Amino acid sequence: MAQTPSIPKGTRDFGCIEMARRNYIFDNIKEVFRRFGYQQIETPAMENLSTLLGKYGDEGDKLLYRILNSGDAFSGVDWASAPSSAAITSKVCEKGLRYDLTVPFARFVTQHQNEITFPFKRFQIQPVWRADRPQKGRYREFYQCDADVIGSTSLLNELELVQIVDMVFARLGINVCIKINNRKLLAGIAEVAGVPDKMMDITVAIDKIDKIGLDNVKAELLEKGVGEAAIAVVEPVLTLSGSNQEKIEFMQKMLSSSEVGMKGVEEISSLFELISAAGIRQKVELDLSLARGLNYYTGAIFEIKALDFAIGSICGGGRYDDLTGIFGLKNVSGVGISFGADRIYDVLLGLDKYPASLLSGASVLFTNMGEKEAAYCLGAISELRSHGISCVLYPESAKLKKQFEYANRGNISVVIVAGESEMAEGKFTVKNMASGEQQSVAKEDLFHYLTDVLE
Repeated sequence: MAQTPSIPKGTRDFGCIEMARRNYIFDNIKEVFRRFGYQQIETPAMENLSTLLGKYGDEGDKLLYRILNSGDAFSGVDWASAPSSAAITSKVCEKGLRYDLTVPFARFVTQHQNEITFPFKRFQIQPVWRADRPQKGRYREFYQCDADVIGSTSLLNELELVQIVDMVFARLGINVCIKINNRKLLAGIAEVAGVPDKMMDITVAIDKIDKIGLDNVKAELLEKGVGEAAIAVVEPVLTLSGSNQEKIEFMQKMLSSSEVGMKGVEEISSLFELISAAGIRQKVELDLSLARGLNYYTGAIFEIKALDFAIGSICGGGRYDDLTGIFGLKNVSGVGISFGADRIYDVLLGLDKYPASLLSGASVLFTNMGEKEAAYCLGAISELRSHGISCVLYPESAKLKKQFEYANRGNISVVIVAGESEMAEGKFTVKNMASGEQQSVAKEDLFHYLTDVLE
């Protein structure tokens, strides 16, 4: 019995139409990255587990895909004397699939520090893997599009990332809200609440507020050992409303006794002043419930939500001061942003924002009326391709009806016919498939004619 082909849950095949749409996203993001002076790098799909473990928190570590050292990695394991499954895993799995692009980037910077000019601005567009539960908008294999600048503490870098987000989503036609917070504010809140040692527990809990609601966040904080009195201090922050400036003023009063908290107020206030001066078009909001549960963030944090389509965050990032330090490169601060290409894909599809031209594999189809007619077309095809016009010759001699149907199914906008009469006159018959208009065009004028038609 033949096996039914399938792929793992949380992964997807991408056909021609899907790839055209994905490349539309990637091309727009790459163009914006390059406009801001970012250069592209790539890192391996797998990293040493020692590089990955401990960088994403306990919950992140559980989602790492571990790779067996070889196909028979378990053959030499002494199961009877092995102290634990974790000990066995450490012996047979020394590598893992990358969880994100930021930690591999920090490893790259540390490893290649003598070849890099700081501040170093890089972008990276590659897949990542997480052993998560698949659901709408959440996959086990997905692409990230990251831009980071490392080797500078200037808040102008944070502003630049906001500008990149603003430009990318303007190009894609998506209205978003750019949510911003600062981890120093969260540290200050924990300090003022009297539980500075619970800062990470508070961060992890409130990062889930959009998914589980305030009451469940409070319940989780209680389970983590954050007392009622401390929760009473945290709660007003999570429900705070008003303008960005009003929120900043509230935090300034609340955190007046916390040095780290006041540093966060200073940074967030300066950043919003820069954003105001830069004329950002998208909505920008100070969201004090935004935490982003990754351990390595230390300053500004970002999360971007689509306003007109219900889905999780489609972009996020933040400042990390200590990430390269764990690899031995001290005192090198970085800040980055990551675009979730797969979720952006779903938003564009749901909002019907993809250009219709993406659905065509070629702009022009030359019909095939026989060997002599096909040969007559070849020179014109080569000339058009050399000028950047995508065109194809129908591979077999067939009835015109069949060839026109092929063009319609392939969303090809122009069909060019060359029969005996056209060959005798040194011309082509050009049909605009959208309007149905036909025009006889001299062979030497074909490129200039199509330039106008295909605009």
